[in-house]
Amino acid sequence: MKTILPSRSSSLSRLNRMLAGKTFDNARFFILVDENTYNHCLPHLIARVSRLHEAEFMEVPVGEECKDIAIATQLWQTLLESNADRNTVIVNLGGGCISDLGGFVAAGYKRGIRHINIPTTLIGMADAALGGKTALNLAGSKNQIGFFHQPAIVCIDPLFLNTLPDEEMFNGVFEMLKTFMIGDRERYGQLCDMILSGTLDITADLLTACAEIKSAVVKQDPHDTGIRRILNLGHTFGHAIEAYSHHKGQSPLAHGQAVGIGLIVALYLSVRKLGLDPAILDRYRTVAAKLVTLPHYNLRDTEGLLTYMRQDKKNQGGDICCVLLQNLTAPVIDLPVPENEIRDALLKIC
Repeated sequence: MKTILPSRSSSLSRLNRMLAGKTFDNARFFILVDENTYNHCLPHLIARVSRLHEAEFMEVPVGEECKDIAIATQLWQTLLESNADRNTVIVNLGGGCISDLGGFVAAGYKRGIRHINIPTTLIGMADAALGGKTALNLAGSKNQIGFFHQPAIVCIDPLFLNTLPDEEMFNGVFEMLKTFMIGDRERYGQLCDMILSGTLDITADLLTACAEIKSAVVKQDPHDTGIRRILNLGHTFGHAIEAYSHHKGQSPLAHGQAVGIGLIVALYLSVRKLGLDPAILDRYRTVAAKLVTLPHYNLRDTEGLLTYMRQDKKNQGGDICCVLLQNLTAPVIDLPVPENEIRDALLKIC
């Protein structure tokens, strides 16, 4: 996998030069978009990457709705009817849902074709487009079926951040906070200070640092059998919070928002079980409250949330296994946590 990171020269221009090389001599390109990226991002891509002028495009619904096996089947059918061969390349232009779906389709078509991720959201640039995990949802549970299939190229261009509303930026900020919690104490503090002072500025330096931390972890453990699980800090709870928020009577949450709330749960349990400094929890909770409205859960809610947590892929032997922190940049993986302790943490989010 080649990662094109922000620098003085345009990332998309460097992508164009790469696609003009021998590696892609006989490639045929299909660009996967949703309605938002078709309208706001595709024109920027085509204007800057001449190699894609003859590409065909495939459009899918916006958001988690597209991460469905029926949508994947439709895309496979489109590729087949278009006589797409093994030199075909799928270019995923969008956020995490697009890279998840497009990578999944690429992994399955003709036993695997190449794909390129061009993330257009901050959450995609900070997390989802990197690492080679592809997944669809199943029966309301997040990412239950998928493949490990590394993209040929990940191209991160901050140009696309100009198309995002504040709420979508905040989704990505939560993933950046998580990454810096486990990998860079100094930048974690810097990002917290920005949020608390109301001067949030996602610089190329922060984006590059975040991508490098995740890439280094993935390189050590490409198939998520050990150390890579540190990247799931907050996600056992975040995935459940996200799924539960889409029930009738709840306020729907985006993935980044739910992970941000899940990090509070993880830090609360870290204080109780690993002796994490309570000041870290208190400061993070104040930061999170600047970006998302923290929910109030009752006991009935906790039962619904635990139903989703019991489906988490990291669980072992019937136990809900979590990633917690002993300290900033000192995560602990595969820690079984009793359900009563999780209930207590969920009730104490606010």
